[in-house]
Amino acid sequence: MYSYLIRVGTLAAIVYSLRILVLMERRMARIDDNILRITKRIVREEFKIETEEKKIESALGRRRR
Repeated sequence: MYSYLIRVGTLAAIVYSLRILVLMERRMARIDDNILRITKRIVREEFKIETEEKKIESALGRRRR
């Protein structure tokens, strides 16, 4: 009787551990998605800054001549 309970308890622990692993994997996937989204936003902002910087440099270059 007790060996049956030990087996059931062990299986329950394994199932619970797998559930936790799946939840952690989903959480990590969301973190990766958020990092990718933030990185894309930073790249867009950097491009805007570089474009504005070129405009300013060209405007200053025209005035100096």
